[in-house]
Amino acid sequence: MTDWLSGGLGKYRNGGDTGDMRFSGIVQGTLNLTDDLSAIAVARADQDQVSGVDALEAYFFLHPQSDGPVSWSVKGGAFFPTISLENDDLGWDSPYTLTYSAINSWIGEELRTIGSEGTLRWRTDKAGTFSVIGAFTCCNDEAGILMADRGWAMGDRPTGLFERVRLPDASLRTFRAPVPGRTGMFDEIDDRIGWYAGLTWQMANIGKLSVLRYDNEGNPAAKSVRDTAWDTRFYAYGFRTQIDSLVLIAQGLQGQTIVVVRPGLISDTKFQSAFLLASYDLTEAGFEDWRASARMDVFQTRHVAAAPPAMSEDGRAMTLSLSWQGTDWLRITGEGLLMHSRRGQYIAVGVPSGEIGQKLFQLDARIFF
Repeated sequence: MTDWLSGGLGKYRNGGDTGDMRFSGIVQGTLNLTDDLSAIAVARADQDQVSGVDALEAYFFLHPQSDGPVSWSVKGGAFFPTISLENDDLGWDSPYTLTYSAINSWIGEELRTIGSEGTLRWRTDKAGTFSVIGAFTCCNDEAGILMADRGWAMGDRPTGLFERVRLPDASLRTFRAPVPGRTGMFDEIDDRIGWYAGLTWQMANIGKLSVLRYDNEGNPAAKSVRDTAWDTRFYAYGFRTQIDSLVLIAQGLQGQTIVVVRPGLISDTKFQSAFLLASYDLTEAGFEDWRASARMDVFQTRHVAAAPPAMSEDGRAMTLSLSWQGTDWLRITGEGLLMHSRRGQYIAVGVPSGEIGQKLFQLDARIFF
């Protein structure tokens, strides 16, 4: 099935039955302006980017040192919201699998904080560290359009800050819109400020527990010359712990996105997903420099108004990954994925049963400078 980056409904970045070879590069620059203030920029070059090169993040980070139990930090600029418990590597990548979970694939594709985010931390001797996070953000008014028109997907490619993303041809035809079509992701359309806020508790030998509420405060009736604002909100929650060489991560997300298709006609999509990831450093098993990871995802969307029921979805996926990093400059990873998805819209693209099962195997070599 054609991949979604090419206007299809395929769930992976790569589509079809033939092998693909892709090259991309991530560059991160950090400038320490003072002991407490840094400027950070992340850019990517790849063959799927129309302009060849695009920025992923560009922000200032103020992090004053504190000798007491209370500390704080502030970000300002364009950056990924502090939601993921999985993606904490260079370029907002995952150190465990090549393909992100459905949750974090969507966050990377549709969300970016363009504004400011502050974190206040309180460290205790016996009860661990409590953190409060809050942010104000503009320019994410299109967030929700991929979730409604395409559903969940799993990939390894966050959207560039200046990129216009391809929309599914089948969905555009459903709403009698021109094909092919693209949308921006990080634009201000309705002059409203979005926000998110969350709480985190972290304790040594136990783990990290987090909950966050996100609301882009979009006006679903607002439009620009090219794009439409969506009203998108969700809760995200998760837990991460490490037991000797085993890392366990569980994360869930559930929310809703709404758009006014035309006066008197509203499209309302509810969505939810969850995953459990286990990653084991195989050194203790006698395989030094090797790591094995497994993840199970489940996901669902429900169109409850305007859009045809065929655009609702149920799915699940299994990911297995094995990586070797025997040097500081090279990491090699092999990964297999198996996904099953049921969506009535598949009938319109030649799948009579309305169900697909997609397999993907990837071999990846990453060089670090």
